[in-house]
Amino acid sequence: MTTELRALDPADWQTWYRTLTTAFASERETAEERALWNSLTEHKRSLGAWDGGDVVGTLSAFSFRLSVPGGAVVPAAGLTMVGVLPTHRRRGLLTSMIRRHLDEVYEGGEPLAVLTASQPAIYGRFGYGAASWKLRAQIDTSRVRLPGPPGGPDSDGVRLRLVDSRTALKETERVYARQVGRRPGMLERSAGWEELEVLDAGRSADGPVLQHCVLAERDGESVGYARYSVHDEGGPSAYLGTVRVQSLEADDTTVYAALWRFLFSIDLTTRVTCRNRPVDDAWQYLVDDVRECGVRVGDSLYLRPVELGGALAARRYAAPVDVVLEVTDPFCPWNEGQWRLSGDREGAVCVRTGDAADLRLSVREIGGAYLGGTALSALHRAGLVEEVRPGAVAAASTAFGADSAPWLPHGF
Repeated sequence: MTTELRALDPADWQTWYRTLTTAFASERETAEERALWNSLTEHKRSLGAWDGGDVVGTLSAFSFRLSVPGGAVVPAAGLTMVGVLPTHRRRGLLTSMIRRHLDEVYEGGEPLAVLTASQPAIYGRFGYGAASWKLRAQIDTSRVRLPGPPGGPDSDGVRLRLVDSRTALKETERVYARQVGRRPGMLERSAGWEELEVLDAGRSADGPVLQHCVLAERDGESVGYARYSVHDEGGPSAYLGTVRVQSLEADDTTVYAALWRFLFSIDLTTRVTCRNRPVDDAWQYLVDDVRECGVRVGDSLYLRPVELGGALAARRYAAPVDVVLEVTDPFCPWNEGQWRLSGDREGAVCVRTGDAADLRLSVREIGGAYLGGTALSALHRAGLVEEVRPGAVAAASTAFGADSAPWLPHGF
């Protein structure tokens, strides 16, 4: 192979990024979108694979902080912008780029690595497990009702106000930041990432569509918001508008319900759709007919522990746990061997041990169970976790659970 891996020179970003979009056969981005991704790219964490004067492969990483069960926010390397041109596939180029990436993550002391997968089968062999899931829905609001509070629409003390979406960014980001520690799998947004909220979010096949933002206030303070757009999908004799929900965050259940009731009641619309919500999103339990909501679930965030002991010690556990894990990790062999995990809701330690194993599993299964979105007991039933000590699976599976389903609010 004649290719050479080099750190990305900022001057080469346009050429490098063009290789990425070619690899994904995606040329629909606007100049504004490209400019944002250029500003967010961490050039020192980006690789280009060069074949002579041509960039034939790309890889980058974001320095994220990810919420984990118990409320801690943990450093995590967000693998992104991975692409190889069709002319250079099946040569080991992807493997060599990920090899360098994970070595640098380990040397930099980040315990976790995460990604969203265009092709999940690719990343399983590198130790990434499906750690969170997303809900999609198409709600027929002509048939489905979301009951209001007993005292009427104004009895909850929440005021809803339509505001300019960009002008509201400072207020909505404050609301978002308060939610991060409350649910595993959310990203702490650093400066610049808030622009994703308003970046051509209302675009459709017919061109740009106005994005709306409704701000929820109580006693003059912002306590929730929803961003959405309205699309006319009717025929010549009817206006059948669809409300497409981009994001919704709320400080409490009262605000949350008020925002969803608003979305359900927008005039000249008969449907509310969402593409990325938590699988335990509470509106499902408030509506009077969930069968008319077209609910579907798909994979979202993939996670792999890079430094296993630090990763398992960083989160908290729903029940007391004391278990010896025998772990296989051929791609990051420093994680292989036996580890004793002891912890509860107050804290945890995870250290190497010579004691006999209670469970045998690969790092991929630990990654899948890490945020509490995939039960170890389910992985055991699939034959992916071996129980050595009777009862160890049930105890560990309970401990690895989380109070809320993990959720990634947006891609990267």
